[in-house]
Order: sequence, then structure tokens, then C-alpha cells
Amino acid sequence: MRRIFAGILILMCICMLGSVLVAENQMGIADHYQVSFSQNVRVADTLLPKGEYEIRHVMQGSDHIMIFRQLGTKKPVELRAKCTLVPLSAKATSNEKIFTLNAANEEVLQELVFKGDRAKHVF
Repeated sequence: MRRIFAGILILMCICMLGSVLVAENQMGIADHYQVSFSQNVRVADTLLPKGEYEIRHVMQGSDHIMIFRQLGTKKPVELRAKCTLVPLSAKATSNEKIFTLNAANEEVLQELVFKGDRAKHVF
């Protein structure tokens, strides 16, 4: 009898933990990404050098923050940029990087979409 009660209690805890984890990612996005830039790119107010970046998506209070960390260098560049999550009508079928050009003819990152996510990141 005690084993059945303990088993039911453990199962309930697992179900509750699973629902908490699902609630934390309601927008259907991953926590980690990798992206490559073939030339320097301005993100927020910072010009990132071309190269490979690991991106982590974190929350600071109610703010969505993307942390860009350069890969493969001795002194990696790291940038924290606030983003807005915009829901997509369906899961993204491919990765997308959307840029505009500023007055200095620099590419400015406007949006990132990652395959499998249900929201895009708008800067």
C-alpha cells in the first residue's frame, strides 16, 4: 500500500514539473541557438564582428533577452540585446535572418527566426 501511494505521489510530482516546464516556454522557442554572420552586423547598438555565435534566450523579469557570444576566438565578443517575441502562425520551417541597412551602410539585424520555433525574435 505504501509503495502504491509513493508511486502515485512521484507520478503527480513529475506531471506538475512537466506542466511548469511547458508553461515557461509558452512561445515554443528554444533556449539555445547558433547563427553565423558573413559580415559585421549591428545588433541593438553594438556592431558584432562577422563569425559564428552561440545565442541564449533568457528572461530578465518580463524582458526577453538574447545573449550573443562569439565562438572560436580567444576574446569572444558578448552582447545582450532585448528582443520581442512575435508569434508565428505555424512552426518555422527554416532559419531566417532579416536585416536593414543604416546610414553607415551597415547591416542591422531586425529579426531572427529559427526552424521549429513558433515565434520570431524582433529587435
